[in-house]
Amino acid sequence: CGGIDKRTIEKFEKEATEMGKGSFKYAWVLDKLKAERERGITIDIALWKFETAKYYFTIIDAPGHRDFIKNMITGTSQ
Repeated sequence: CGGIDKRTIEKFEKEATEMGKGSFKYAWVLDKLKAERERGITIDIALWKFETAKYYFTIIDAPGHRDFIKNMITGTSQ
């Protein structure tokens, strides 16, 4: 169904805390690139799909930083 288990979130929390970015643990669900995690910004678009009994959801994480606007436009227009 697309859920994230507690162990994965705990792993993200530990890694984020070790890098001095403890509050970013949920961002790391979609921010997979090492550079994204180090800089604390989204560089490339990421998608995550999940469903409930009634609905299908697609979460899109797109860059907001001006240096990566091209990535955002390219990713969201596909």
